[in-house]
Order: sequence, then structure tokens, then C-alpha cells
Amino acid sequence: MVSPPPGAAAVAARTGLRVGPAPPPLMGSQGRLGPPGNGGPGEGEGGEARKLQEGRVARGKRRKGKGKGKARAGQGGRGSGAEGKPGPQTAKEAAGPGAEAGARACPREEAEGGGSVEEGARGIIKGDEGSAGAGKEAQGREYRKKEAWRVRARRREGARPGRAQRQGGQAWADIPGTGVAMAAEAGEEEEEAARESAARPAAGPALWRLPEELLLLICSYLDMRALGRLAQVCRWLRRFTSCDLLWRRIARASLNSGFTRLGTDLMTSVPVKERVKVSQNWRLGRCREAILLKWRCSQMPWMQLEDDSLYISQANFILAYQFRPDGASLNRRPLGVFAGHDEDVCHFVLANSHIISAGGDGKIGVHKIHSTFTVKYSAHEQEVNCVDCKGGIIVSGSRDRTAKVWPLASGQLGQCLHTIQTEDRVWSIAISPLLSSFVTGTACCGHFSPLRIWDLNSGQLMTHLGSDFPPGAGVLDVMYESPFTLLSCGYDTYVRYWDLRTSVRKCVMEWEEPHDSTLYCLQTDGNHLLATGSSYYGVVRLWDRRQRACLHAFPLTSTPLSSPVYCLRLTTKHLYAALSYNLHVLDFQNP
Repeated sequence: MVSPPPGAAAVAARTGLRVGPAPPPLMGSQGRLGPPGNGGPGEGEGGEARKLQEGRVARGKRRKGKGKGKARAGQGGRGSGAEGKPGPQTAKEAAGPGAEAGARACPREEAEGGGSVEEGARGIIKGDEGSAGAGKEAQGREYRKKEAWRVRARRREGARPGRAQRQGGQAWADIPGTGVAMAAEAGEEEEEAARESAARPAAGPALWRLPEELLLLICSYLDMRALGRLAQVCRWLRRFTSCDLLWRRIARASLNSGFTRLGTDLMTSVPVKERVKVSQNWRLGRCREAILLKWRCSQMPWMQLEDDSLYISQANFILAYQFRPDGASLNRRPLGVFAGHDEDVCHFVLANSHIISAGGDGKIGVHKIHSTFTVKYSAHEQEVNCVDCKGGIIVSGSRDRTAKVWPLASGQLGQCLHTIQTEDRVWSIAISPLLSSFVTGTACCGHFSPLRIWDLNSGQLMTHLGSDFPPGAGVLDVMYESPFTLLSCGYDTYVRYWDLRTSVRKCVMEWEEPHDSTLYCLQTDGNHLLATGSSYYGVVRLWDRRQRACLHAFPLTSTPLSSPVYCLRLTTKHLYAALSYNLHVLDFQNP
């Protein structure tokens, strides 16, 4: 028995060959010994063995031309090959398409009849390297062709890069060893497609190749409908037309879009385009009505909003609720309950993390929102109808025909700074944003205007507004919109807009309630929208301040439960109305 040479084991281990006892040599057709072949028995230089060998080499050359350089391992055997055990292979037979490289590496194997396992293994390795190099070169050419085809297809189709990507992946699916590479290439092509979709279109009008600053200037002249149609052209234009700069002009002309009359953006965290969409529902009156809270007995509630919380008075308590994410519903369990008054809470405001409340017991209460600190002190001889707080100063108005000024500082609570004799019952009060004056709205039972402005530091009368109020035209609600403009409403069924820079004798604009109902409250978005609450049937009216007529009316109660609207609050998406028996919400985001 012939043993393999010492170095054959290491070579066979690297090449994946099985090393064992050599098979007994057989005689070829010429009687000479030949190297072990792919067919099991040894073959000589001539006869049938040589013909078979030449046929294998020719087939290998043809396969090499097609770019499929696979090294075929033949089936080996011992003796006549009946046992089917793998045996050593020659370089030409194992290489397949790389047979020429193997033959050049081992030229003596065909000439001489004897060959060792180590020499055959070296031939196999070189043949494998040759076939692998040829196969890689053919794969590279094919890949470059298909990549060029994919690029042309993407340029033709533009917005459908995924189709060419899928076709390329299917074409390469049959090639072994390319699965991981194709997956990586697919990820890169997806990223490239995403970048292409965000980039400008390569083809199209020359207008799109202008600098973005010029495009913004040109598109700023388009109206809302034109911008919406332009966004449907392609992905890049959809992204471009979503820019806040293009929608600011439209938003400032829309209802309740979060912009003040001076152009200040009050909701920078919400895209302007989304706010413009919701503002169309305000303009068209599209909303969904729901009831947030109910009470068993009749109340005169007042409410305030702060971030995601709602504060509302019920009898002699003030309850704090948290909104759910949709803004149209509340968590049923209140966050906090603030008490301290012996009678109903008539009015309250939020300032400096405090709740300042006015009660029917003639007292003013000061509550810290995030603690249990509560202070109350006697302020007036009769019920306190209204209160306001800005800049650390509290002003209050009462039925006892006085208005008083108080400090909010903890060491001076309850110390009155000024007492003003209004000579009439005070129903409403508001401090100027400049903190230099405040306005009072009275019952208009005397021979003077119900709207008067007082100096906050000295308590002296500065001026009075209007001169044609009929007797009994009391002002139930008044609010500053800016340091020089304010709004008022009341028993005379009018909403009046005052500008202190033009005239204090006559209002700039007025709107009349169509059904001659008393207006209990008003609210504005700071720009074009105005909301009022009537005394009958819980009617909430929306007004466009650029028009005289009412825009929309929403009756919130039926005849048996007719109730005034005591308080209104609004956001860019919702309007909240407090009535005698329940709290309503009008959802304009999801009508």
C-alpha cells in the first residue's frame, strides 16, 4: 500500500480533499501508469482516457466563455469505482472552466504516468484560482452592464427607482455568493432613492432650477388652492410647498391660525400649513360638538386654560382637569381642587403659578397651583364680581361700587394700595399690558360712560370711552387685545372694538347680536376671529371681524334647558363653552 507524501495532508486540508491510502495503479490502454483521475481508475496518455480528458477540457473552455467558472469535483472511487468513495483529482478535471490554468500549472502530469497527491492538490488550487478570477471578471462585466441599465431606467421613470432595483435583484438572484452583497446594495439604493426623492427633480421646467430664495418669493404670490395643487406634482415640490414661510401670509389672513394682528406666532411648534387646514373648518363652521362635564344643579361657572389643563369653577370650588391628547376630552379625575370661599366663585384668573379668585363672600383667594398654599382675605363689603392680575398687581371690582388695587407679594397680601369709588356696580375689569392703567366696566346706571380707564399707580381717572351708551347698557366683559386696543360687550347687545390711538369717544368697529340677546362673554384669537356667548339657548356665535354679519351660530341648549353662555375659551383647534349645567366643546380639528 502506498502512503501519501508528508506534505499532502496539509494541502489536502486546505483544499477540502480526503487523504487516504492510494488506490492500486491500473494499466491504461498503452500499458503505462497514469495519474489518478476523476473517473476512479488511473488513465494513461492514450486511448479512451485521453479522449475523455480532451472532451472535459473542451467543455471547460466553452463554460469559461459563458462566465460560469465552477470547479467541478468528480466522483472518485477505489479500484473500479464501485464503492463510490471520493478520490484525488487532477487539476484539469477539478478546475472545469479553469482547466488550462491547471494544465499549465502541472504540465508533467500527462506526460508522465505517475503523480503524487500533493502535486494534484497544487493543480486543483491553481485551477480554482484561475476559474474564480475568470468568474469574478465575468460577474463584474455583467454587474456593470446591469448597473448602467438600472441608472438609465431610473432616469426614464424618475419617481420609480424601486422597480429597477427589484429587477436588478431578480437578475442576480441565481448567482451563488451574491446574496449578502445584493442585500447591501439594495439598502444603499434605497437610501439613494430617498435622497433623490428629497432632492430636486432632474427633469422639468427651468423654473425649478432657480435658487430656493427666488422660488420662495415666486410661490409666495400663490393662494392656498394653487399651493395645494403644486404640492401634488412631485415629492420635492410637496416638501418645498410645506415651508412655513409660504403659508405665513395665508395664515395671517385666516381665522384662528395662531397669529396675532401684529404677526406674532403664538404656536411655533405646529406647522403653519396644518393650522391653515384647520382654519378652513372655522371659516366654514365645520365642527363636532361634545359635552365634557355635567353638573346636577345650575351653576355660573368660569374657566381658564393653561397648557394641557383646564381650570373651572363649580360652586365654591375650583377644579383642575387634564386634557387627553386629542384635546376634545378630559381625564375624569381632577388634578386638584382649590377651596377657600364660603360662597360661589364668581371669577378667577391664573398668574405667576397662582390662582386668584373672587367670591360671592366678598373675599379674594390666592392659591398656589402646585402646592396646598391658600390665602384668603376680605376685600369688599359685597360680592366680588371680577378680578385681574398682571405684573404682581391684583385689581378687583365689586357690587359695592368700588375697585381696589392689591399687591401679590407674599408679605403684602391683603394690604390695599388704592380704593377707587366707581359710583356704580363693577361687572368687569382688565389691566393694560403696559401695566400703567386698568379699565372697569360698570352697570351704566349713572350719567357717565360704563367704560372708564384708571391710572394703576395713583388710582386717578384717566379717561372714559364712548358717549352714546343708553341707560342700563352695562359692560359684562372687557379685554385688552393690545396696549392700545380693547373689546367690550354687555347688556346693549353690541360688541365694540376700541382703539385708544384714534378716539376715545367713538369705537372703531361694532357688531350687533342678531337676536338682541345680552352678550355675557367674548373671546378673540388676537387677529380676525371673534366668539361671543349669548344669554338665550346657549348660542355661541363666530364673527369675522372684517365683516359686519355673523359668520356662524351654534345653539348648545334646547328650550327646556335654556342657559346663558357664561364663559368662552378657544384654541386653534377647539372652542370651550361653559353653561349652567354642562361644559361643551366644539372640535374643529376632527369635524
